[in-house]
Order: sequence, then structure tokens, then C-alpha cells
Amino acid sequence: MLDRLHLCVITDPGLAGRDHVAIAAAAVAGGADMIQLRDKSGDLRGLLPQARAIRALCRAHGAIFIVNDRLDLALAAGADGVHVGQDDLPAEAARHLLGPGKILGVSTHNRGQAEAAQAGGADYIGFGPIFPTGTKDTGYTPRGLGGLREVRAAVRLPILAIGGITLDTVVDVIAAGATAPAVISAIVASPDIAAAAAAFRARVAAAKGLAGSREGPPIA
Repeated sequence: MLDRLHLCVITDPGLAGRDHVAIAAAAVAGGADMIQLRDKSGDLRGLLPQARAIRALCRAHGAIFIVNDRLDLALAAGADGVHVGQDDLPAEAARHLLGPGKILGVSTHNRGQAEAAQAGGADYIGFGPIFPTGTKDTGYTPRGLGGLREVRAAVRLPILAIGGITLDTVVDVIAAGATAPAVISAIVASPDIAAAAAAFRARVAAAKGLAGSREGPPIA
């Protein structure tokens, strides 16, 4: 399932001028097969109806629904899983609270963090920033395609590459070992989110076809 992902879209109402549900609806209509709800400031009571609506949208489209950071929201909404950062709940603790039936993603920025996430029970990792980005300040310099290749060689988990990825660079990102891109501004800030998602999905599908002859065994 995770190793066949093509596109993760991360919601950001501040960029879109629309709420999480509207962003998610447009993204899955365009072919996103993972939606990550990211809202660091919203309260549980206000976000829960939106999260439940996104869960229903994702199930209807066969997409995966992940909540960023907010384990309480993920569990209350019945999300497919949660994504934690290096400053959030440790991976081992998140895995214990989630249980074995849910998906755990972990943000990583170097090989050591990626290996620790794998050892801690992550189902996939986010890795980046690959390129410069103004959307999310991680405190880390861009890792580039070389950094992505290094992490791909070190872990067997699916990798969602993030950070400044555009239609012009996504083919190179897939060729460097990413399973799929995780995209915010290049899609969410677009006036037509569905069309932007569809363009990314098509580009990734083409890139995976080109990379097929160079790939090793399927990622577990």
C-alpha cells in the first residue's frame, strides 16, 4: 500500500484560502492518494468535524488519511494514522499509543534520524527539505538529491520526500529514491488544486515507469 503511493498533499488553509476539507476534496479528486491534515493551532473540537469529513472523503477515493502531530485528533477522527516530527511525540511512544493497525510516519532530516525512525516502528518516513522552501521552517538546510539517495540506501521504508518539490523537479526526486512527494505550496496554493494534483500524479506515475527498470526489490 504505502510503497505504491504517488502523491501526498498536506493541507494548509493559510495558503489556499479554503478549509482543510475543501483542500482535501480537490486534492483527492485530482489523484492524491494520501492526505495529511496539518494544523498546529486548531483545537480538537473545531478540527474534529473536518477530520471526520476528510476521513470519509479519503475512504470514498481509496486514499490514506494521516493527521500531522495530533495523535488525539487522529484517534478521535478514526484516521489511518499519524505523522510526527522530531520535536513531537517520540516514534516509539506514538506507535505504542496508535497500536499495530495504524500507520505511523516520522519526519526525518538525515540518515541517523531515518534509521532511528525505522527502528522505532515507523511505517514510512518523510525526508527533507530536499530543496529550499518557505512553507515550513525545519531548521535544517536543504538535503538535496544526494541526501535523499543516502537515506534511500540506508532504510527500507517508503520515503515521502518534502520541501520545495515542483513539477519540474519531481521526476528527479523519484529517480533519487523517493516513493512519492509530499507537497504543500505547489498544489495547495494553486488556484486549481485538483488540476495541480492531477499534474503531479501524472508526472510521478511517468517517473515511476521510467525508474522501474532501475529499482530493486519492492520496499516493505
